Amino acid sequence: MARETGLSQTAVSRIWRAFGLQPHRQETFKLSSDPLFVEKVRDIVGLYLDPPLMAMVLCVDEKSQIQALDRTQPLLPLAPGIPERRTHDYERHGTTTLFAALDIATGSVIGDLHRRHRSTEFLQFLRTIEANVPAVLDIHLVMDNYGTHKTPAIRNWLARHPRFRVHFTPTSASWLNQVERWFATLTQKYIRRGTHRSTRQLEQAIRHYIKINNRDPKPFVWSKTADDILASVERFCLRTSNSRHSYGRHSQ
Repeated sequence: MARETGLSQTAVSRIWRAFGLQPHRQETFKLSSDPLFVEKVRDIVGLYLDPPLMAMVLCVDEKSQIQALDRTQPLLPLAPGIPERRTHDYERHGTTTLFAALDIATGSVIGDLHRRHRSTEFLQFLRTIEANVPAVLDIHLVMDNYGTHKTPAIRNWLARHPRFRVHFTPTSASWLNQVERWFATLTQKYIRRGTHRSTRQLEQAIRHYIKINNRDPKPFVWSKTADDILASVERFCLRTSNSRHSYGRHSQ
């Protein structure tokens, strides 16, 4: 840029700093096109901030295709002034899928592991939830619009179990589901730092992590109201060129 404008590099840097410009950085975004975006945001955030009495609110999702990876060389432990080191290449030893339900009130997790990711496995997980939640409580499930959650078999099962009430997140809005944050923690603190020489070893490690989590669970604290979220989305839309979205106005 300095060459194209005829300015010195120092002058260009000074201008960038003055206006808060960082041209070397790039971010991505995706706006939900769900026609019921506002209604779904209000419904789910309402559950988080004011959960119903005599009910358990569970954030449900699947973390699919978790790879059992073994580094080609042993990890080198950290030393004074030297971080832990590992080889960039690895050997694959199969995959598994974790079905998880996060209790927003306590932070405890109900988990199931399956080698496949179909509505059959999801139905088994619903039965696991049914068996682990006291019968006196209603169950509110927050989950996304993935196809396995809406098959006829799932719909029929839910119809036969009226204490289950489903709240779908808007399309392209997985950030509303708190279990996604728990999945990120699982990956960052446990799976990514480990080595697993078989799928069974990986599954044992995940079960161990769930057990540790449930020994001293800590819930996430949701602080944003639905109005705060919708206003933030609207401000972003107004800053985005050629955007005509206005989520906040639909709520009037």
